[in-house]
Parts: sequence; C-alpha cells; structure tokens
Amino acid sequence: MDNNDWSKFTRRIPVNADAQKIYDLWATPAGLQHWFLRNARFKSSSGDLRDANQHIQAGDTYEWSWHGYTDDVQERGTILEANGRDFFKFIFGKAGVVSVSLKKQGNQTVVEITQEQIPTDEKSKADYYVGCSVGWTFYLANLKSLLEGGIDLRNKEVNIRQVVSS
Repeated sequence: MDNNDWSKFTRRIPVNADAQKIYDLWATPAGLQHWFLRNARFKSSSGDLRDANQHIQAGDTYEWSWHGYTDDVQERGTILEANGRDFFKFIFGKAGVVSVSLKKQGNQTVVEITQEQIPTDEKSKADYYVGCSVGWTFYLANLKSLLEGGIDLRNKEVNIRQVVSS
C-alpha cells in the first residue's frame, strides 16, 4: 500500500544570510537569475514588464527559463502572494503551488519550500513530485553555495543534458 502523499512535499535548508537578502533573491528578476534561472520575466497585472531589481507583486505573471535548456523549455505562472519580507507563493505551471517561507533560527535563516496541489497521476508523480523535489533540493543548495561561498553550481552548458545541476 502506498502511504506517501504525492500531492505535496517540503524541503528546508539553513542559510547563513539575512532574510531580506534571501527574499530579494526570490522576489526580483535579477535575484532569481543570480541563483536559479537563466531568464526571469515578470509582468504586472496591468501588463507592464518589471525591471530587473523591482520586487514582484501578487497578480504578476512570469516566464522563466533555465540554464542547460533551450528557449523552448519555459515555465509560466502567476504570483499569488509576495509580502516583501519573508513569504512568497506562486503557481508553478502544471506542477502545483509553491510557497517559500523564510524563518530565523539561531544565526541562520531557514528557507522552506512547500510544493502542493501536485497532480497525483503516475506521470505527475515522476515529473512533478520526484522531479521538482530533486530540482528544489539542488537549487536550495545552490542558493546556499552562492550566499555563503560565492560558487554557482548550475550547469550552464545546453549540450550537457540530464544532470542534477540544470
């Protein structure tokens, strides 16, 4: 019997950095491109393109592309919440809804990602539950690596495929 809840998962990592700095890396196009994406485009609810260092807002839509993939691999979604400090929530295409919380614990900021409302058919279990879980684990480690040591772990070569770093 399968007791796993395939509709959601949570991943956490402590990062030795200020919560506002981490939030800015999640909530601006330039910030996301620093540790996560090759290209991050956001449009406000009125259709205006956000500047690279402008905070995104609830109601914004996005188009994202990753290093290691061609331009035809993109994700589109909508920002549901962005409080400017420590919480960010978005629709992650067909893969569900992702929430990012930042919490101070000791001398660290714990970054917690919860992905939920994941479809539970067999293909979605593999693509979204397993695939996204592996992806978020890597990208959280890359966020920590860049903030604590300055090393970007992403694969930026489009001809190197099927690696955990893209």
